[in-house]
Amino acid sequence: MLAAALVLLYLAAVIVVFGVFRSSTGRLPSDRRRPVEGNPATGLSRVTGAIADALSSILARHGWSQPLAAALERAGVKVAPAEFLILVSSGTLIALLFGFLLGGIGVGLVFAIAGPVGAKMLLGMRESRRRRAFANQLDDTLQLLAGGLRAGHSLLRAIDAVSREAESPTDEEFARIVNETRLGRDLNDSLEQSAERMRSEDFSWVAQAIGIHREVGGDLAGVLDEVGHTIRERNQIRRQVAALSAEGKMSAYILLALPFVVIAILMITSPAYILKFVQSPLGFVMMGAAAVMLIVGGLWMKKIVSFKF
Repeated sequence: MLAAALVLLYLAAVIVVFGVFRSSTGRLPSDRRRPVEGNPATGLSRVTGAIADALSSILARHGWSQPLAAALERAGVKVAPAEFLILVSSGTLIALLFGFLLGGIGVGLVFAIAGPVGAKMLLGMRESRRRRAFANQLDDTLQLLAGGLRAGHSLLRAIDAVSREAESPTDEEFARIVNETRLGRDLNDSLEQSAERMRSEDFSWVAQAIGIHREVGGDLAGVLDEVGHTIRERNQIRRQVAALSAEGKMSAYILLALPFVVIAILMITSPAYILKFVQSPLGFVMMGAAAVMLIVGGLWMKKIVSFKF
């Protein structure tokens, strides 16, 4: 059983390293390669490609491909949905086998559950970080737009300049706006969709200002300057609120983590004391009541330190 687990662990690691992250380019640039001599695909690459194609068809058949692709795009992960699922599945298999080797099937199942949950949490963290970066760069973005308009460029040309000069993720979002406009989509729709995708109320104001200017005309550079001034003041207030509420958030994290730390210490130092909670019905009742109070307290502290303005 141990030898079979080690073999499966090795195969899962090989799939992750050589299957999912297979390289599509060689050492030479594509324009210097001979077109008749393509890079030979290995057997593992062909198997992984076939699995990815099968997963893509399954996702498309059930309507799951588009939501997953949108989630990956919002998180800034440039991986196809099928390849992401292969990566998560391989990581889950490795975690399952590793937990099985450490403490048996129970620990293995706990490690396996942590794989998809960790992937979802990672996507959420990357998406939140990307949105915060976009919001922090919006002031400089509006200055670039206003400067381009004052230099005599058209609105679309100024947006294209921002897509080439701004930092990520602003450059990616504005490049998408330019590409969608070139394909025939209305500029206002592209701007509103970008604001909705980034969940940025400030950029939604910018999109509305641009839409009003396209209908009635006027000095768009001056309007963008005023909007940028308002956004700077909002960001200043937001940073002040974040600084003032940082102590409350840290206190909440410590209070929520304290019961688990105490339980872990007692399991190491005095396991017989902790086992009494699972040896009687009263212990289960006490653990359930503690879990309910912990959840209620966490929600209450989150409500206290969370502000919307």
